[in-house]
Amino acid sequence: MNAYADKRLLFGDLHNHCGISYGHGSLEDALLNARERLDFVSVTGHAHWPDMPARDGEIDYIIDFHEAGFARLRRAWPAMMKTLCEHDEDGRFVVFPGFEVHFCASGDRNMIYRDLAGDILYPKDLNDLNRLLREQAGPVIAQPHHIGYRKGTRGIDWESFDSEFAPFVEMVSMHGCSESSENTRPFLHSMGGSDHGSSIRCGLRKGLVFGFSGGTDHHSAHPGSYGHGMTGLWSASGSRADIWEGLNQRRMFALTGDRMDLRFTVNGHPMGDLIPVTDSYECAFEIRAGGAIDCVDILRDGDLVRRFSQYEIPVVEEDQDFIHTKIYLELGWGARHRETRWESVLGISDGQILAVEPRFRGREVVSPVEGAEVPTCYHSRVLQREEREVVFTTLTHGNPNNSTNASQGMCLEVRMPKRAEVWAKLNGRKIRHSLEELLEGARTGRLGEIDSPAWRFHRAPLPHHWKWSGTFRDMKSGASSYYLRVRQLSDQWAWSSPVFPRV
Repeated sequence: MNAYADKRLLFGDLHNHCGISYGHGSLEDALLNARERLDFVSVTGHAHWPDMPARDGEIDYIIDFHEAGFARLRRAWPAMMKTLCEHDEDGRFVVFPGFEVHFCASGDRNMIYRDLAGDILYPKDLNDLNRLLREQAGPVIAQPHHIGYRKGTRGIDWESFDSEFAPFVEMVSMHGCSESSENTRPFLHSMGGSDHGSSIRCGLRKGLVFGFSGGTDHHSAHPGSYGHGMTGLWSASGSRADIWEGLNQRRMFALTGDRMDLRFTVNGHPMGDLIPVTDSYECAFEIRAGGAIDCVDILRDGDLVRRFSQYEIPVVEEDQDFIHTKIYLELGWGARHRETRWESVLGISDGQILAVEPRFRGREVVSPVEGAEVPTCYHSRVLQREEREVVFTTLTHGNPNNSTNASQGMCLEVRMPKRAEVWAKLNGRKIRHSLEELLEGARTGRLGEIDSPAWRFHRAPLPHHWKWSGTFRDMKSGASSYYLRVRQLSDQWAWSSPVFPRV
């Protein structure tokens, strides 16, 4: 698509935590984990809560760990900035300083500074925050996040929303999805369920302009933790200045886990644009997903107006000798609370690895009362990349229950002969499958007997399963926004920022 021809696709996480405030793990581990999977990051320590509820005996422990975390970040701020500067590499891995302020009344905000400078702000309310932001020497963004909670309980207040410092809002994190009050990722935190009045659907119906981000809100030093949320960004380059411009132009899309190449236009304009009002709107998309796609939706002002299903996507007859596909190896399972260190090599016998996507996760904890501190949170890393193999190490724990996935993974985009082999060496054990086998379906195995750690090679999708494109012309007048939503068969999702007919 021409609107994206001069742009580069990057991935980042602008909402996550570690032990610099309340949370687990060091800042250094957080930045090392981020670098495994991301191009840009902000580690947003908890800093302030001006309208915190009063002590009543029942919630004193919540107040205690918040106040301790705020004080820890205040003390750590100068050393934190020094560490951020040491890990930043403009053009390759960009680090933005940031911190979080809670507001019961208007919803939480992450402050993200463009430059490697800035101080913690201590506003009295949202109006005071905006005043303080205007007085800052450098550019800053105040991102609303986990917005779906009910207004007054740290959900967003759309009536007070101002896009001056909030070009985008968080669509999804480990708290849940804020698209609407009905979706497959409900809010399950102790703060309660999501509310329609705080949903993205509600904000769009009010005619507001904002893009969509994804963030983990992870609390164990693992920005980009797989399955918890991530942001895709179209940027002119990987530089700090160009990333910042892309964020402010809303050239971004929210992801749950798998990396996707998502391109969406309306009348030729890219996601985030304000476009001329006309009598009709042609919506077009191209997607290269992380696995087989189930459906692609086009939404107008939050309402579904067109669904593309897998049954209407034509089969593209490509070279039958060489297949362009994704090879996804997942590691984990075994007895609960038992950890396994995996020394792993994943490779192909012929062909070429085109891209490597680590799908590493962090620990599933939020507050300090949910688990003891651990010495290190940097457990998974890519050790070596070659033309036909990737060497990596990771640590897994048995799934804590039958609905929470705690696995680790590695996905390779490859072009290889159908009769060539996909192989892995896992803790000294060699496993081989022909690509033909994996095109038929997933293959699994275990390191030992029942309840031992296991592996799974996911089904390798054919090109027409994971590479989709389509168009839809909408004759509706009076529309104020269009956006794209993607669902994979694996239940990984993506949402493009809207295009807004305005001018």
